[in-house]
Amino acid sequence: MAQAQNLRNVLVVGHGSCGKTTLCEAILYNARAISRMGRVEEGTTVSDYGQDEIKRGISISLSVLTCEYQGVRVNILDTPGYQDFVGEAKEALAAVDAGIVVVDAVHGVEVGTEVMWGYVNERSLPRMIFINMMDKENADFDRTLKSLRDDLGISPTPLQLPIGQAAAFKGVVDLLKMKAVVFKDGVASEEEIPEELSQEATRFHERLIEDIAEVDDALTERYLENGSLTPEEIKTGLCQGINASKIIPVLVGSAEKNVGILCLLEAIIALLPSPIQRAPILAFNPTTKEAQEVIPKEEAPFAAQVFKVTVDPFVGELALFRVYAGRLKPGDTIYNSTQGRSERIGHICFLHGKERKDVPSVSCGDIAAFVKLKGIRISDSLCDPSQPICFKEIEFPSPLTSLAISPQTKADQEKLSTALHRLSEEDSTFKVRLDQELGQTLIFGMGEVHLEMMVGRLISKFGVEVKLEEPKIPYREAITVKAKGEGKHKKQTGGRGQYGHCFLEIEPLPTGSGFEFENKIFGGAIPSKYVPAIEKGVKETMTKGILAGYPVVDTKVTVYDGTFHEVDSSDIAFQLAGSFAFKKAFENARPVLLEPIMKVEVIASESDMGNVIGDLNSKRGKIQGVEPKGKNQIVRSLVPQAEMHKYSSTLNSLTGGRGTYSMTFSHYEVVPSHLAEAIIAQSKAE
Repeated sequence: MAQAQNLRNVLVVGHGSCGKTTLCEAILYNARAISRMGRVEEGTTVSDYGQDEIKRGISISLSVLTCEYQGVRVNILDTPGYQDFVGEAKEALAAVDAGIVVVDAVHGVEVGTEVMWGYVNERSLPRMIFINMMDKENADFDRTLKSLRDDLGISPTPLQLPIGQAAAFKGVVDLLKMKAVVFKDGVASEEEIPEELSQEATRFHERLIEDIAEVDDALTERYLENGSLTPEEIKTGLCQGINASKIIPVLVGSAEKNVGILCLLEAIIALLPSPIQRAPILAFNPTTKEAQEVIPKEEAPFAAQVFKVTVDPFVGELALFRVYAGRLKPGDTIYNSTQGRSERIGHICFLHGKERKDVPSVSCGDIAAFVKLKGIRISDSLCDPSQPICFKEIEFPSPLTSLAISPQTKADQEKLSTALHRLSEEDSTFKVRLDQELGQTLIFGMGEVHLEMMVGRLISKFGVEVKLEEPKIPYREAITVKAKGEGKHKKQTGGRGQYGHCFLEIEPLPTGSGFEFENKIFGGAIPSKYVPAIEKGVKETMTKGILAGYPVVDTKVTVYDGTFHEVDSSDIAFQLAGSFAFKKAFENARPVLLEPIMKVEVIASESDMGNVIGDLNSKRGKIQGVEPKGKNQIVRSLVPQAEMHKYSSTLNSLTGGRGTYSMTFSHYEVVPSHLAEAIIAQSKAE
């Protein structure tokens, strides 16, 4: 078990298909953790071992990989780049001390790169940029550097230059050592810098030293006095600058050809911070809510956070956690400060892809998993019972896509609720909600592929067969003019009868005003004790709707006259009279159907703008504006919710998977009459 100073916990992120998983495979191969590199297309990588990942050829879940090199253990968290599974990256961010942002040398910064860069910024993580695929046709180092500057708004600091590009790519120039490192069959040999790169290398080396000198005042002074820095000052300043995110180093290579990967592995060990080099982690006291710092030390009280929960088909529930301070061994009792209960620890294991290895203890900096620890959840804080602390919960993006789900059989119905609850505990971007108004159980995910995967797990993990439907739209009904209505309920069947009679006036209110009720009965036409019953009858009718069965909104109702019977009048009679009067008034008030309008923001490349805007227009969308964001564009629009079903697939098709979008509720608007007629007819048929 490595000491904390000999640990590196690194996250690998980037846009989908930029080569993250292949890069992780190459790092493991260079560290001799595996004997041969697997291939994503063949389903043979250590990272992508799930059936769905092998079938689709994409990463779906984060994987913890581990290797040792030069006496340092490196924990690598490989994350999906596909936006449907962005929650996996958010989980991993909570467990690492640094990030490697992978950028495709052909396409440069893409939408997914920007999203992941933003997440890394949120955590203030030290990071490196690895420009991958330098061996591909149209790879361009200078263009990619420009993309980093323009699209991410940063000033990157290259530590290497490529020797050749595309088919001619064969190695890198190390700008710290000012040597060329040439790779043949994955084996590196150090040579002199090729003459054609000598001047460029000198220019980049000088800029590198200047960037390091600017990290702090003491280094700046020595640089100005001596005109240079010592090798020790260069390394110390570089590490300091990376740790403070003042320097964003750039390395280059080809994961598939295993060129430059050994240099990257050495840079991870030499330049990225260990767990004890990171700043104290902010937490708070669960009782007093006072802020406190957790110092990353092995001698400190135990403190950890769960960042992922998953179910292994062979061993059951696995809870992945990161130790921020202290030590823990099987048999110890810890306090779950999030849930307010103590836990006795059983098995603890290290993970390497799908493999598990039981360990006798874990300490500061370790990333490990509990086996069969029931009831534990993502973001739970675990600590020494004598010194309770809580970490901030991991924040996840809101899911964008929904489906209505129902069981195939009664047997499935009994299992469905439990299965959905379990899946939502495993994946914080998967939500379940019972919509009482629409009478549907809705599942929400980051996209259609995400929901498809979760439904697949219902079948494979829990044996639950389900039916899927398009979610109903929460339409509303409203009136546009004042109107009056009379309602009478009179029934005589022998003995005491029923009698209620009232006159109502209804009028529209401004959007968002809700419901108002006013009593203008004079002279005792209706005793005041029956007025609440009239209001109740009106409210129940408004809730059920009249046009198409949707709630009536933004309406004022005034009861102004009526009659009663000394013996036969009752609350129920006036409740029915109020309902009848409202229905009649509603029919005369030029009723309309309202639909929810969503605020939609799409980020895509400029070349895709025409297709994106054209599609939004075809969905009855109203374009609010377009503005640049680096080399991409943001389109803001208002689109009816009814038109946004399966939009993630549409956008993927329009942008080749490079577009992203967000959607939030904006307001309600009147449905065009020709569409309203169809909706009302369908509702009445149902």
